[in-house]
Amino acid sequence: MSGRNIWVAAGVLVACAAVVGGVVQYSRTEHAVFSVEQGMGPDPLLPAPAGRPLPTVNIAHPIGWKNGERPTPAPGLGVTAFATNLDHPRWLYTLPNGDVLVAQSTSPGTDIQTVKNRIAGFVMGEVGAGMPSPNRIMLLRDENAKGAATLQTVLLDHLNSPFGMALVGNDLYVANADAIVKFPYHQGDTHITAQPVKVVDLPAGYNHHWTKNILASPDGRFLYVTVGSNSNVAEHGMAVEEGRARIDRLDLQTGKLEPYATGLRNPNGMGWEPQTGALWVAVNERDEIGSDLVPDYITSVHDGEFYGWPYSYYGQHVDVRVNPPRPDLVVTARAPDYALGPHTASLGLTFTDTARLLPQNFQHGVMVGQHGSWNRRPKSGYRVIYVPFVAGKPEGMPQDVLTGFLTPDQEHVHGRPVGVVIDQTGALLVADDVGNTVWRVTAAR
Repeated sequence: MSGRNIWVAAGVLVACAAVVGGVVQYSRTEHAVFSVEQGMGPDPLLPAPAGRPLPTVNIAHPIGWKNGERPTPAPGLGVTAFATNLDHPRWLYTLPNGDVLVAQSTSPGTDIQTVKNRIAGFVMGEVGAGMPSPNRIMLLRDENAKGAATLQTVLLDHLNSPFGMALVGNDLYVANADAIVKFPYHQGDTHITAQPVKVVDLPAGYNHHWTKNILASPDGRFLYVTVGSNSNVAEHGMAVEEGRARIDRLDLQTGKLEPYATGLRNPNGMGWEPQTGALWVAVNERDEIGSDLVPDYITSVHDGEFYGWPYSYYGQHVDVRVNPPRPDLVVTARAPDYALGPHTASLGLTFTDTARLLPQNFQHGVMVGQHGSWNRRPKSGYRVIYVPFVAGKPEGMPQDVLTGFLTPDQEHVHGRPVGVVIDQTGALLVADDVGNTVWRVTAAR
């Protein structure tokens, strides 16, 4: 590089740092008026939007877990490390023989390079999400039945930001950032050398929301597929949102992929409610209209329903930033069932009907992993919560299950919970992608 180019590059770096610093300073002028709890439950508070040209930035710097530190369990619960020294463990899946799969993954780094996204990229790096993706699935096995993985081995490698996993028969399906692929699997396998078979392409391109989750139908005929939006509120136009912000249904017999539920900004965790058989999903809502909006949520979803994104939120609350507006779609928008608080980054979801190692009062609802905010003051999320269900619907307010990921001064974070699953023993497992640990939660001993 010539001397002139070095000076130019240095100047660009200084300018970017100045812009980021200015954004951080500007963001400190905005503060939530209401508590996170007021944005939770079946009837959340939805104040007037606070329009801002730039997002609030309020990050927690990762420091990891040291000297036996661990999250704080709710009264009556205990937590231990099931597996440590992982590399960005993001999503979990349990196999019939009790083995646990862990998708080790980060963004493929293909997002469009706008000023806002450059700032977001800087923020993600600061919170521990900016490293290259490991692109592998680990297999964890508790060989001694003592509640800790004694075997950690690479089941699959050389993937593309893998996330969702599903076993149907002898086929192990993996949702990469750009496609669903499958591999042959036989019970007890610890490493798969077969080449992937592509099942179907998924929206990719610059891939703003890159995670793709999959869930098999109870009869094994379909895969339900989450695909997040390519923007906050379609600021790059609707053409780049084709096939996005929705749950698709893939027919494994015919290979046909079709929309199931739409208008879901960034859907992630999915599960089948055990009493009604309804499909439920955790969804991350939109940003940049203040610390008090918009709450993330869990909701049941049904074939053909529309949930508002990008034109409205929580039913028919119109987002005036979106042009052109679509009042014809807004009037059809269904409000979600249950709010989880603004900017909590609620990602993981699992029902607890098989959680026999948890106390009875945690066995009839859903666990949600809240990854935590980067754009709310004060911060929100950074915990695992439990939402009780009665007759197939949420009942009452959420209850803390694991806290202590965030330091008391909110300046640092030990870890960030993401995927949650009930293992074959009936314990709750929690993927901590910044703490590089899978935590195991049971009744206290």
